[in-house]
Amino acid sequence: MFRLSQFVKELRAPTPAGPRRDLPGPVVIWNLIRRCNLKCKHCYSISGDVDFPGELSTAEVFRVMDDLEAFRVPVLILSGGEPLLRPDIFDISARAKAMGFYTGLSSNGALIDSANIGRIASIGYDYVGISLDGIGAVHDRFRGKVGCFDASLAALRLCRDRGLKVGVRFTITTDNAHQLDDLLALVDREGIDKFYLSHLAYAGRGNKSRGDDAAHDATRRTMETLFERALAAVERGEDKEIVTGNNDADGVYFYHWVTRRFPQQAAHIRRKLVQWGGNATGVNIANIDNLGNVHPDTMWWNHSLGNVKARPFSEIWADTSDPLMAELKRRPRRITGRCGACRHFDICGGSTRVRALRVTGDPLAEDPACYLTDAEIGVTDLAPRVAVTPFRGYRHEPLHRL
Repeated sequence: MFRLSQFVKELRAPTPAGPRRDLPGPVVIWNLIRRCNLKCKHCYSISGDVDFPGELSTAEVFRVMDDLEAFRVPVLILSGGEPLLRPDIFDISARAKAMGFYTGLSSNGALIDSANIGRIASIGYDYVGISLDGIGAVHDRFRGKVGCFDASLAALRLCRDRGLKVGVRFTITTDNAHQLDDLLALVDREGIDKFYLSHLAYAGRGNKSRGDDAAHDATRRTMETLFERALAAVERGEDKEIVTGNNDADGVYFYHWVTRRFPQQAAHIRRKLVQWGGNATGVNIANIDNLGNVHPDTMWWNHSLGNVKARPFSEIWADTSDPLMAELKRRPRRITGRCGACRHFDICGGSTRVRALRVTGDPLAEDPACYLTDAEIGVTDLAPRVAVTPFRGYRHEPLHRL
């Protein structure tokens, strides 16, 4: 995740840059249930409004939580499907808070209403993320249900009015990019704390929709808009957070924006970006799916590292005998193509590996969604930074088997 607002604040109040430091344990995004009341166009888990057998029981979830706490996992993001469809979601949430985890709820918002907002507020979630993929009918088409936009907007308002930190998640494609300004205006008008723009990741139904991925020039315009919005918010003294995800090239493009707008701070910003280090898949970000399978992140559901029913998460995550995990944890990663030749590799880290896999069959190939020019990344030829043996360790597991 690229925390844009934090880097913009560095322009006005710089802090010392240091070496990159990984978290003591990864942020865990936990898909507690695969059932969902919607059928979203870009769903990475290919969820549906049916029960999926074999999901973890409450007791199994609690046992895993004990292991995560001992492994120093700092953050649990409780997700789905739609996590509010899980009968024990509030028991799990309350226990997570009591154990000291930063606890987030990732919801489509359509099931948050006056009947349950009191229970949601009483949990005291550190953050509630609700998806809006456009205004009105555009969002409804993405989510596969008429009226979903109104329900999700009402949920945002309910959470805001109860004092919860709440944010809008927006996955940008060619179908909804034209509504970015309207959505940002809505976030401002409604007093929403956070806006998260996700680039399309080629996973699940998102892989089937990759032809709708925002074109590179449109992505550049989008990022320029977000940079200026974040700067304006900082200059107004607003505590609004703008972040992006699933394309770590955003950090490199931000550096180029800074060199144009604030050249005197460019060197400092670059040092801070290197400290961030870009893509954290398999290192600082982890995923547990509804069946207990562990993945390098949420977009890797067709590659299981092990299952928490059979083996503790802490052992699975530390084990680099899996070839993909070994490559993801390597410093620096051995990425080929434009990524491998990029002079800003230390900022981005090669970005999203699952897109490389989907397009080329090789998770160590260049990310096809890098929207920077060859001149901007200093590529004069495609010789990699290091010699790379073709990756042979990928184990494909079709999603329908999960």
